Amino acid sequence: MVTMGGFRKSLISIVLAAGLLACLLNACAPAGTADETKTGSKYIIGVSQANMREEWRIALIDELKEAADSEEDIQIITADATGSVSKQVQDIDNLINYGSDLIIISPVDEKKMASKIKEIYNKDVPVIVMDRAVEGFDYTLYIGPDNQVVGRQAGDYVANRLGDNGGRVVALSSKSMSIQGTERMAGFLGTMEENSQINVESLYMESESKDAAYDLICASKEKVERADIIFAYSDNVALGVCDALRDSGLEGTVQVVDCDGFKGEDEGMDLVKEGRLLATVSCPIGGNEAFDYAKSILKNESGVPKQVILRSTLITVGNINEALGQMDANYEDHGQTIDVGFSQPGKESNWRLANIKSVSESARAFNINLHMEYADQSQAKQFEAIRGFIDEGVDVIIVSPVVGDGWEGILTQAKDAGIPVIMSDRDVTIEGEDESLRTTYIGADFMEEGRRAMQWLRDNVPAKGKALKIMELKGNAGAKPTLERGQGFRNILNQTPGYEIEYSDYGDFTFEGGREVVSQYLDENEWDIDIIYAHNDDMALGAIEELKARGIMPDQKVTVISVDATKAAFESMVAGELSCSVECNPIIGDQLMKAVRDLVAGKKMPYKIITEEKVYDQSVAESLIKSREY
Repeated sequence: MVTMGGFRKSLISIVLAAGLLACLLNACAPAGTADETKTGSKYIIGVSQANMREEWRIALIDELKEAADSEEDIQIITADATGSVSKQVQDIDNLINYGSDLIIISPVDEKKMASKIKEIYNKDVPVIVMDRAVEGFDYTLYIGPDNQVVGRQAGDYVANRLGDNGGRVVALSSKSMSIQGTERMAGFLGTMEENSQINVESLYMESESKDAAYDLICASKEKVERADIIFAYSDNVALGVCDALRDSGLEGTVQVVDCDGFKGEDEGMDLVKEGRLLATVSCPIGGNEAFDYAKSILKNESGVPKQVILRSTLITVGNINEALGQMDANYEDHGQTIDVGFSQPGKESNWRLANIKSVSESARAFNINLHMEYADQSQAKQFEAIRGFIDEGVDVIIVSPVVGDGWEGILTQAKDAGIPVIMSDRDVTIEGEDESLRTTYIGADFMEEGRRAMQWLRDNVPAKGKALKIMELKGNAGAKPTLERGQGFRNILNQTPGYEIEYSDYGDFTFEGGREVVSQYLDENEWDIDIIYAHNDDMALGAIEELKARGIMPDQKVTVISVDATKAAFESMVAGELSCSVECNPIIGDQLMKAVRDLVAGKKMPYKIITEEKVYDQSVAESLIKSREY
């Protein structure tokens, strides 16, 4: 039965709301809860939890309720799906029927729930998906951590702690481990495999409970006492381990590292402070972020992204007080003018020009004084520009890097000067994984773009009999879009028989580069390619021009698919030449400038902020071309 709660307060009887609440009590699934009805509430946010057995899910609801408690015009209603897909579907329908203006969903099963999420999204009900991302972008916003990154952070710490001599590690798993636990364990064990001097032994609990962890450690004392470190993938498991070590006389002899890092008595933060945990990887719950973005969505504010990947942080006794202070800190934007230096790689494409325009216009709207420099595809020129920004004393630096490697030195200079750096459009790879060198990344998910390109081919250009041959036109060597669009494409390709990459070469993201790759191939080979996959529109359009010049008709003799979805690509689709273009949205100025203001105001930034993107083909190109902004 649905019961009424009220952010830890007494229930208030409201006669006018009794009819509605009775309806909810009778119609909603038995495990749901509605919060205390607020008189004058303008918005209702419905929350569908996968289950309320896991500790972090309870903490998420508490965080949402606490945030809503300070907002008189927002009411939270929750429902517990108890791990059942069918019940979660019914819960969502009940929440919508009750009048929810926005739905927050933590899916029981991301694959089975994808169609329901898409259904309500297509009915123009805003949907925030949390924790488990569904395939595609048929939702308003996704918020969650990268649990494999969380596990890798724990693994890196353990490897550094043990040093070159290595040691023995016990990793606790469960026979019925949650998806979060499975992903964290995969990240942790992947890091351990890279350190051959570390011997890892896995022990399996009967369940994910504190008691199961306690019993396993006590029963495995002979194995445990030989270990240097025990890895527990959650605070709940870690508490059971710590209690068992204490009662077995091994506390202080065998160290414990875990993930979650929740606040509160006997949670990860508390255990680190008491010295019972060596370290925890603090993984944000996401409730505060979900509530803040929900408010922006409900009020039609600009700057809402498509995905927010939360930042996880390694916490030890050395930084715990600072971390706790950051968690409790309030932030406020005072509206002052902010000075920003932006290093762009160049003006190499229509996409880039649209991006420059979007950023420039948004900077003015957000009261930001923008100094933009163009590097002509030279990393050295980008370094020079950043040194200039440091000398100017700007408040924030934004970089769209030419390539992803080699940034540690210049980013350290910016950090030493106290200037935060945001990566836009393209991210960097930080050697040693010192994530403090860049505050966040805002832009596209290039891996997802590559996956979507191959998914479209799989669904629209089926292989019949012989394997279809693919020519890949790659962007700049070493650039993140090049690496990840190629990798994402291959992820789906490797799961799909009947397609093979016959030829791959760099076209450097330019029209002439794409044309040149096709020209060189034709000079040396008879044309035997069935599909061209170009990492951007400009290369695809250049390839199409060369094909036509050689008497090979695109979309008849060869299918051409690209990434960007610029207006020029739409014109080519309308002309029946380009078959499909996966969007990489350059219109990210509002999101970028909102992040700048949030950062300067003191808000802790997520690990990544991903923009909204779609897939377009010839079937929709003509109806949408007039509405394209770039």
